[in-house]
Amino acid sequence: MRVSKKLLLGSAVAAAALTLAACAPTAGAPSGETTDDARLDEVTVGVVTSESGPLAGYGQQYLDAFEAGLDYATDGTGEIDGTTITVEHRDDAGDPDKAVTAVKELIGEGVNIIAGTASSGVALAVAEQAAQNQVLYISGPAAADAITGINDYTFRSGRQSAQDVATAGTFLDDIEGKKVAVFAQDNAFGQGNVAAVEAILGGQGATVEAVLVAEDATEFTPFAQQVLAGAPDLVFVAWAGATSGAMWQAMSQQGVLDEIPVVTGLGDAATFGAYGEASEKIDFLNHYFPAAPDNDVNTAMVEAIEAAGGTPDLFSPDGFNAAIMIVHAIQEGHGDVDAMVSALEGFEFEGPKGTMTVRESDHALVQEMYQVKLVADGAGFVPELVDTVAADEVAPAEAE
Repeated sequence: MRVSKKLLLGSAVAAAALTLAACAPTAGAPSGETTDDARLDEVTVGVVTSESGPLAGYGQQYLDAFEAGLDYATDGTGEIDGTTITVEHRDDAGDPDKAVTAVKELIGEGVNIIAGTASSGVALAVAEQAAQNQVLYISGPAAADAITGINDYTFRSGRQSAQDVATAGTFLDDIEGKKVAVFAQDNAFGQGNVAAVEAILGGQGATVEAVLVAEDATEFTPFAQQVLAGAPDLVFVAWAGATSGAMWQAMSQQGVLDEIPVVTGLGDAATFGAYGEASEKIDFLNHYFPAAPDNDVNTAMVEAIEAAGGTPDLFSPDGFNAAIMIVHAIQEGHGDVDAMVSALEGFEFEGPKGTMTVRESDHALVQEMYQVKLVADGAGFVPELVDTVAADEVAPAEAE
């Protein structure tokens, strides 16, 4: 259920907003000098993402693409209909507290458009600030499903976890009546993936069983054998960390990859060599790699990023989309927050991945996803597109 603006202005928010009351802009009073036709001379956008810390690589992908997207959406002028768009950068270092401090500072300076972050924890914290202070927030690569529909002021420019899980299900012709094993670490990340698969693929009629492995485990043969003994129709692997190589080696050596379709998410280019001998036996779901889409917008983004010395990668579309969305919001809403929110609800545009749709009801970004294989290329591996999954086929359930 979306949070109404009427409720946001009620007593539950009033106490939380007191500390910013003196400096927070109103929805109808954005920063910048107005011209005679009520347009703004200038709008400042605050981009808060990881420039340092464990997610700095993802942050750089987003920033490079955001700059390219802003240039693309404004025809290289940095302005739209006479309104100059300036950008203030802040490093969240993957830390929600640091991000909140940065966002409060930006709001105090009159900024009422915030974008960015690869961290779900940061995005959720910033979304709370957006609601309390009635500013527009466009989240970046952060994938947590909880961001969708969290409040009226928060949108997303990338995909979410539910779209990943739904894409995994497309590797089976018919999910109903099939058995899906989730092979994951026994921690919050793994348990969260089990819950997502149960909700999404279980909701489509699959039987879901979990094989959870202790985080400190170093021997994975017994767990691979357990997967085989369960005889599932599909194995969904959710794994992170230094033991990934040993885990995949055990899955390969025990014959799991030869006997059962195994699906996992393909990350950025830095991970392409992480699967060892298992590389060409795994089915990958994927959000983006540069050769997957074939359209003019993707070509423009890739060329712009490369011309600036960057490398297009997994989260490049998220930065590019954010810039397109912000330019559209400013063009239609002239910096007024409520008007910009209305302009984005239901907004359909062409992004690097093709047609993107901002769902009006909960601000999910409905988009195509990909089935991918890794193929040998010299001493390494490169992704190869197997199939494009239609946006409506993997659209997340509407947030309630």
